[in-house]
Amino acid sequence: MKAYGFFQANGQAQELERETPSPKGHDLLIKIEAIAVNPVDTKIKASLGDNNDKAKIIGWDASGTVVETGDDCELFNVGDKVFYAGDVTRDGCYASHQLVDERIVGKAPQNFTAEQAAAMPLTSITAWEALFSRMRIQPDQDKGKTILIVGGAGGVGSIAIQLAKQVAKLNVVATASRKESIDWCYAMGADHVINHQQLTDHYSALNIAAPDYILCLADTDPYYDELTDLLAPQGMICFVVTSQQTHNIDKLKNKSAGIVWEFMFARPMYKTADMIEQHHILNSISEMLDIETLKCTHKQTLGPISASNIEQAHQRLLSGRTIGKICLSAIEN
Repeated sequence: MKAYGFFQANGQAQELERETPSPKGHDLLIKIEAIAVNPVDTKIKASLGDNNDKAKIIGWDASGTVVETGDDCELFNVGDKVFYAGDVTRDGCYASHQLVDERIVGKAPQNFTAEQAAAMPLTSITAWEALFSRMRIQPDQDKGKTILIVGGAGGVGSIAIQLAKQVAKLNVVATASRKESIDWCYAMGADHVINHQQLTDHYSALNIAAPDYILCLADTDPYYDELTDLLAPQGMICFVVTSQQTHNIDKLKNKSAGIVWEFMFARPMYKTADMIEQHHILNSISEMLDIETLKCTHKQTLGPISASNIEQAHQRLLSGRTIGKICLSAIEN
């Protein structure tokens, strides 16, 4: 099989030739047809250090076809079209083939291209888990409450807006600062879009109740104090970006409010008893995409998986100005 890996944090992707693995247990061997790039890719690359003996294959968003199944597989058959985010502790999807545990794989949407399907898994799982697993929003019971989504135009924000509006029936306030990102948030279904650079003032100007839920998809540290002040009594905040500073959690004591973290790789990383929930989440997302309850957030495809296209995709992510998802098609033979 062909793959692209990194030997050092500051290096470019190198083309690799490796033996195609055989699946065992619950693993599927998937022939990759498209991938999407995510900020986690650049963060893991940056953590590699220098001059490693073995290249690290990164990438955790893909679609493809099952070509072989392990002995314990029950959910998929050879020939099935699938999409998945994978497991950050294993080799990623910058490759022609990949082994993935079937319990974190979903059936790809039928009406989508490979690139459109590849754009959806990581952000959809992250958004779904943040809303429904971590903050425990109950669509029937919590209908009409308000959520503030900081970073609404990014990959996760784009899905979180849609799930909060279409599934949970919440009043959705998103943040964005540029015209194109503001327009994107409204297109995803946001009721209000405010500037995160003047968050408190702009939220107050809406003359609505304090947010019952806050999903912060931007860096945690600059927003921690402001968001804990904004949160309604008995509310919940979900962060996704590792903090670099020490924060006072006692600020939320008198509000009886809570803080949770979302890390979508937790279930596969720790092989949790409910690991198969990611399979169910992806199947639900696939169904909602096919009936157009959810909109695909694929924005652009740069070309096939190659060293130059990987570098271009990473640079766009690092600019902090991307909207929606960037994809690459299958490695050319």
